[in-house]
Amino acid sequence: MKKLLMSIALATATAGAVGACASRPETIAEQRNLIQSANATVAAMTQRDPGLASLLRSVAGYVVFPEIGSGGFVVGGASGMGVLYQNGQAVGTVRITQASFGALAGGQTFSQLVTFRDPYDVARLKAGQFKLGANVSAIAIKSGAAATALTGRTAVFILPRGGLMIDVSVAGQQLKFEPFSG
Repeated sequence: MKKLLMSIALATATAGAVGACASRPETIAEQRNLIQSANATVAAMTQRDPGLASLLRSVAGYVVFPEIGSGGFVVGGASGMGVLYQNGQAVGTVRITQASFGALAGGQTFSQLVTFRDPYDVARLKAGQFKLGANVSAIAIKSGAAATALTGRTAVFILPRGGLMIDVSVAGQQLKFEPFSG
């Protein structure tokens, strides 16, 4: 029991530290930096899978998270800050958070791209009514990955950055949109 409580305390501290890294950009310069990071992430993903470029032109919108931190032991969390693109234009920030419990251990960072084929899903995201469910799975970005995403309304692509963790789940990820200011 003592080991479990220590594990939960460590995971809670890890999740809190992960969440602290994902603050909303307050200034125009911080917004530009986040957009530049998001654009660089898309470029890196497109380099691994050139078919991704045509997919991004065909969807109603997409969110790019340049870096998501995830960590924990049995109980964990993940968070990051990204950019929502609609009609190829950056329109606001999206915070991603996730709490998890189960067979997980370690910590990692990764980039994530979420595509929305249907304008209804973009509208739901903007209204605060969208979360990634168990029916959405992550696709590791590599050549041909975009072609596998053509069947669903929402697709999630992952680009590992660093660390080692046993769990890479997107189910239960909460997304919160805020339009750019200024």
